[in-house]
Amino acid sequence: MNLADLKPGEHGKITKMGALGSLKRRLMDMGVLVGEDIKVEKVAPLGDPIEVTIKNYNLSLRKKEAQGIEVEVIS
Repeated sequence: MNLADLKPGEHGKITKMGALGSLKRRLMDMGVLVGEDIKVEKVAPLGDPIEVTIKNYNLSLRKKEAQGIEVEVIS
């Protein structure tokens, strides 16, 4: 499952970063790392962007960026 599949209010643990190159570097610089817990706060009406909380701060990601982040759902 990828981050874009999570619904608002759902939590996940990042298991794999599928992004490549400068996008992967940018995400890692913002704290999006394997093993981190992430929560989807809200999704825009058309599905883009997705607002998430990671390490106690909010981050907006494009749907395409979120699709490259594999997560495991935490109940």
